[in-house]
Amino acid sequence: MKGLREKAIKGVSWSFVDNIANAGITFIVGIILARILSPAEFGLIGMITIFIAVSNSIVDSGFSSALIRKVEPKEVDYNTVFYFNLCLGIVLYLILFYSAPAISWFFKEPNLISITRVMGTILIINAFGIVQRSLLVKEVDFKNQTKISMISSIISGIVGITMALKGFGVWSLVSLQISRQLLNTIFLWVISKWRPVLEFSKDSFQELFGFGSKLLISGLMDTIYNNIYFLIIGKYYSAVQLGQYTRAEQFNSIFSSNLTSVVQRVSYPVLCNIQDEDERLKLTYRRVIKATMLVAFTCMLGLAAIAKPLILLTIGEKWLPSVTYLQIICFAGMLQPLHAINLNMLMVKGRSDLFLRLEIIKKAIAVVPICLGVFYGIELMLWGSVFISFAAYVLNSYYSARLINYSIWAQIKDIYPSFLVSIFVAAAMFLFTLFNYSVWITLPLQCTFGFIITIATFEIIKSTEYFELKGILLSIIKRK
Repeated sequence: MKGLREKAIKGVSWSFVDNIANAGITFIVGIILARILSPAEFGLIGMITIFIAVSNSIVDSGFSSALIRKVEPKEVDYNTVFYFNLCLGIVLYLILFYSAPAISWFFKEPNLISITRVMGTILIINAFGIVQRSLLVKEVDFKNQTKISMISSIISGIVGITMALKGFGVWSLVSLQISRQLLNTIFLWVISKWRPVLEFSKDSFQELFGFGSKLLISGLMDTIYNNIYFLIIGKYYSAVQLGQYTRAEQFNSIFSSNLTSVVQRVSYPVLCNIQDEDERLKLTYRRVIKATMLVAFTCMLGLAAIAKPLILLTIGEKWLPSVTYLQIICFAGMLQPLHAINLNMLMVKGRSDLFLRLEIIKKAIAVVPICLGVFYGIELMLWGSVFISFAAYVLNSYYSARLINYSIWAQIKDIYPSFLVSIFVAAAMFLFTLFNYSVWITLPLQCTFGFIITIATFEIIKSTEYFELKGILLSIIKRK
């Protein structure tokens, strides 16, 4: 148990550093670019986001999760996955290349033809690095992943900003993304000792695809849903409004998406190591949920409270419409890490069939907010996504609970104290925005007050998960 805990702490610490450092770099680069470029230019990238994201999901095909879950994968497994992913990446790029005129016609944006064809190269670049990344995740080696992603983010950020200053407009955003993915893949090959050899096994493919195919379908549905708002806003509204939405999503992802990524990357391989020890699995699972949601509630509700002064101070008044979008998104985003943990349990137990069934049910329900967006406006669509997020939690936790005897009510009992503290602190922080202080005064006051009250409250109520997180943080500091 101690060895697993040490491995998990080490993985969490490096994964946390990875996500925080990259979120910080991405955030700073995004702020600089948002001040140089216009919302419309960000909107153009947002229009093709769904096509790149869906294609990337297909390229992976659930094989990375299948490799991580397999107890003792063979060399032929890795080679089979590598060549299949690479061939699929090339095929999908060609489809995207020849579909570019249709995408341009759909959004009525002529510039999208060349943008789509250049951005599509990301599919082939990513395909080259899937196996190498899976190997690092399987070993819970986030130290090397952190180094790779930080260097890639810094260099690509410099590329994007330099091009924006020289007047390349939307192409600075294209170059930013391509250079980041290219550098990531190159460094993965430098770090990883694994090299493909020319072999392909039909039996290996069938075994891995048997598990991964269900994750592929469910992943595709999830990816489409998560990016469908880009499609709806880009089609029925304008590039400017889509640009405002993309900025709100970027601020949201600083906490929600990055925390979810940390939880998924670390908890999945760790829980896979004890997948046959039900009591130990349940205990570890509960601790992960309680600690994760304390952080999620605190960060996301706090972000909603400081949204207006944060956006005005960092990217300026031209982005003011994104404030409302961000505040609504935060309420849906606070449950995103919880979704990831519950769905991870289904994968740990090998129930990709339940994973797929859940995604079908949830995406059928999700049609409602999408229709609201088409007919009644962006804000109502986003509020609909909040409702869907809560409904999805009930469904996810119901199925995962059956596998390890940890009911939804037990989960709610474990996490509601953190939610109550966080909603109280966020409400108090929001009150500062009602005064006519400068944003230079309001934002520091909100953050300082929120931090002090949150720490003091958890200390007073003697929150178990708070003290566990505090212990992990102290152990990380001592180790450094």
